[in-house]
Amino acid sequence: MKRTPKSARAAAMPTLPAAKCHEDALREQAWIGDAVLALYVRLKILNEDGRLDGAKASRMTSNGFLAGVGEPTAVEADIGRAYSAGGLEAAYRHIEERLMPLYAKQAGKRLRQAGGARAGFTQAR
Repeated sequence: MKRTPKSARAAAMPTLPAAKCHEDALREQAWIGDAVLALYVRLKILNEDGRLDGAKASRMTSNGFLAGVGEPTAVEADIGRAYSAGGLEAAYRHIEERLMPLYAKQAGKRLRQAGGARAGFTQAR
């Protein structure tokens, strides 16, 4: 049986383009980031509102909302990288600093438009 040199085998093996590898890594980071964001949002709603609110959770995690910060997959990937680097504390800090100011602004706008107190989180006194 004829043996192929190692370098020839490596050259013959199909390789993924660098962009494909980057895209896969981004999607994997975003998948983790999406899960961390969902946990953060659910805990925040329960702690601040004391009840389940699926509609609010959807608003806080939707691609439409995330697009206000950046490309949604990239935003979730940033959260995933923060989690990988420093755990939930780092990921939650990232969410608080990058996403929650926009959510608070949007919630305030919804309150003004609706004329009620059902759209967002209560403001600190």
